[in-house]
Amino acid sequence: MTGPAHDAAPPVVFLMGPTGAGKTAAALWLAARLPAEIVSVDSALVYRGMDIGTAKPDPGERRRVPHHLIDVCEPTDAWSAARFRTEARAAIDAVRSRGRLPLLVGGTGLYFRLLETGIAELPAAAPGVREALQAELLSLGSAALHARLARVDPVSAARIHPNDPQRTTRALEVFAAEGRPLSSYLAAATHHGLGLPLVKWVLAPADRDALRGRLASRFAAMLEQGLVNEVRGLRARPGIGPDCPALRAVGYREVWRHLDGELDRAAMVDAAVTATRQYAKRQYTWFRAERDAQWFDSTDRGVLDELINDLNSRAKIVDF
Repeated sequence: MTGPAHDAAPPVVFLMGPTGAGKTAAALWLAARLPAEIVSVDSALVYRGMDIGTAKPDPGERRRVPHHLIDVCEPTDAWSAARFRTEARAAIDAVRSRGRLPLLVGGTGLYFRLLETGIAELPAAAPGVREALQAELLSLGSAALHARLARVDPVSAARIHPNDPQRTTRALEVFAAEGRPLSSYLAAATHHGLGLPLVKWVLAPADRDALRGRLASRFAAMLEQGLVNEVRGLRARPGIGPDCPALRAVGYREVWRHLDGELDRAAMVDAAVTATRQYAKRQYTWFRAERDAQWFDSTDRGVLDELINDLNSRAKIVDF
């Protein structure tokens, strides 16, 4: 439930938005003015050793403001939406127990949705389906399976990257079980939600071209900060390969291909920036479907004051 919060139940704040929109800086600014702690809602920030390419808050920022769900597992560890939901619920409860405001910040739309509505009960894969899909993946490639997904479940295909075989095959497994798309299960998940008042914000540039330019500049800055060496270090660790789920984070796979000699530096930059822009486009599509979310232009100089004013009008917790 969104809308005005009651004094007895301070809200949980969702600060959502596409990659590169300035959510981290906004969250730090807000947390310096609110009795708040930040809970990361990002499927890449959970991994240790993946700092530059994920634009992870630096140690100084994390010392100034308590952060949760950052650096909680190794890139070789299994991480899932279900695990995120369990750990995020625990973090929210802990923050609230201290009388503080949970400020959930990130761009992984599915994670926000699962917190709000709960987890859908998905059917088990029929015997042999997973093995058959894996065989097709090897023979046809991820793009072909993603094209099939787009025909049977266009909503899921819009949020799953064509180069993400794990999520693509899982969505096809679900459809094969009962002929019902994964997106319909997620949309019907109405149990075990947070059950707390929500304030939902989407922070994004009103002009998409402004974000496109910013994403290119940001990736160039990541390279200057040592992204290639960061990926080189990951390659040296046992158990980490190009198909490791952690490397779904945009930019990492392209740098990996560069280190393999498959892409020269210019081609790597072009591929990474293109992948990042495509990811941002999918995020825009996802967040447009968020009910009761208030959009704010991240390029507006007064946007941070607008956020504070909006929260104060709903929850009356900001002491001016």
